[in-house]
Amino acid sequence: MNIIESAAAYEAWLRAQLGDEVVERDIETKHAKMAESPFPFLRATYWRWAETILEICPELAGAPQVLAVGDIHLENYGTWRDDDGRLIWGVNDFDEAADMPYALDLVRLGTSAAIGCPHLDSTADIAANILRGYAAGLADPHPIILDHDYALLRKLVSVPNRERQHFWAKIAALKATKTPPPERYEQALMRAMPDKGLAIRYFRRTAGAGSLGRPRFVGLAQWRGAPIVREAKAALPSAWNRPKGRGPRTLRCYEIATGKYRAPDPWYAVTDDVVVRRLSPNNRKLDAETHPLELLDKKMLRLMAHDLASIHLGLVDVRKAIEGDLKKRPAGWLAAAVKRAVVFVREEQRKWVKKSAT
Repeated sequence: MNIIESAAAYEAWLRAQLGDEVVERDIETKHAKMAESPFPFLRATYWRWAETILEICPELAGAPQVLAVGDIHLENYGTWRDDDGRLIWGVNDFDEAADMPYALDLVRLGTSAAIGCPHLDSTADIAANILRGYAAGLADPHPIILDHDYALLRKLVSVPNRERQHFWAKIAALKATKTPPPERYEQALMRAMPDKGLAIRYFRRTAGAGSLGRPRFVGLAQWRGAPIVREAKAALPSAWNRPKGRGPRTLRCYEIATGKYRAPDPWYAVTDDVVVRRLSPNNRKLDAETHPLELLDKKMLRLMAHDLASIHLGLVDVRKAIEGDLKKRPAGWLAAAVKRAVVFVREEQRKWVKKSAT
């Protein structure tokens, strides 16, 4: 299938999964994002990556399997507070988690950096820093706790007053729903509140790229003198498992988010096929709107890869298998795979733009 046929097939699958819950106007928004440039196209089309990456990089099919992030990219990192109130940084979206060769997460991270950060030296340099950070993560897996270390990263992700104001302005701009959301979303939001019986106002929200089309609902309540916000979003099986023969179509997002080497967000939950999380100035993604990708440097890229390694070891200790696989791979393997993936993504996006113009 070409990209046009693939998008139509994926959206038909999405409608079959969600029925009348599908947000059609958000699918139109996704189409527009895909036409903007290769980076938002990459973010919005994980299903296409899942269909094609082993054709682009067939040599990676035999790499050791892990429970992987799947839809990893530069903007799939952010901050939250853990059970002890510590500020944590790392991967914070696991919607597409599935069992797959570990190397695919490295290639996708490298591809997003090569497309999204032209200021970085070269594809070879990007790959070298990812592998360096990943090796460090294999050797010493742990969450990235900003209250304890990582002063430079902490300075970058600390929330200035203008961003706090921007967050609350965006919440204030949401339009309240005329009726409560479908029961499973309403119940999930009610369970996510710190006390029972709070008066909750409900809103629809549009966010992200890959998940556009899935319904998102926000619950806003007053608690002990200030507003609190929770978001509920439909959870679906990973697009990785849509092709036949790739395993059961089960949700793995909570399992991977709470692995051994995570300091998880205590407000993150998955119930009745709904993902719930806390929204606040400190619980957010790092996105190009507030953190231009030009700020990303080699050190942060290494930390991104370190976090990936910690995630890959979170359920089963496959360290020796991965290290053995890395030793057997030829020099430059990751850079070569990233280059092929970048060419493919750019060409796919060009075809999409051409289709959008007709």
